[in-house]
Amino acid sequence: MITLTIAAVLVFLFTTILTIAGVGAAFILIPVFLALGIPLLTAMSTALLLNSVAMVFASISYAREKLIVFKTALPILIVATVLSPLGARTAEHLPKAVLLWMFVGFLVFAGSMMLFYKAKEREVETDTKKLIGYGVGVGSFAGYLGGLLGVGGGNFIVPVLVWLGFNPKKAAATTAFIVIFSSFSGFLGHASLGNIDIRLLLFCATGSVAGALLGAYLMKKRLSRKQVKIAIGLILYLIAVKMVWDLIK
Repeated sequence: MITLTIAAVLVFLFTTILTIAGVGAAFILIPVFLALGIPLLTAMSTALLLNSVAMVFASISYAREKLIVFKTALPILIVATVLSPLGARTAEHLPKAVLLWMFVGFLVFAGSMMLFYKAKEREVETDTKKLIGYGVGVGSFAGYLGGLLGVGGGNFIVPVLVWLGFNPKKAAATTAFIVIFSSFSGFLGHASLGNIDIRLLLFCATGSVAGALLGAYLMKKRLSRKQVKIAIGLILYLIAVKMVWDLIK
């Protein structure tokens, strides 16, 4: 019971922070669950489903504020789903450590862009052709590299959308919507193998939903566009630090 309570509290904290960036908390929750003695496959399936659940509640909140750019989100979903297996196939022929170091480099670059690059927001939200074109381009990039590196594509999508001129809040909200489907598809793969702990899932689901609602509230109402951009940049740096730690330990 103590382990489940600790897990739920940590899920709440990390989900709150990462919902602001729209990237989902699975990449942090998996090592947290492992540290608590939860088996790897169970940790992975639970983290992925919690990702999906959290982003459903966050996306409902974002949709009410019209922050999700669906015309860009849907092409990203479709193209990323198609190209992710191709990236995974390519990864079979390349050293995993090299790929991960490349990803760390990208995260540092993307985080620095968020923190120090002042992009002018462009009026692209009403141009359907541009929105779809951006979606196809970003989906190709995120899907292939996500499959290549075995990581969530949300880490790529947010900074690229901001670089393209999207409002940081809309970039995070749009990515959160995409994470629902990418995480749930991963969960189904694990669920088919029976890697489910119902008690763990029920305890953590409460923390996940509460964290998603709080994170979405903070992003919408309490943080300015600049603050959201800084938060995303710092989160990308933290992801990079965690990956470096995993690589050198």
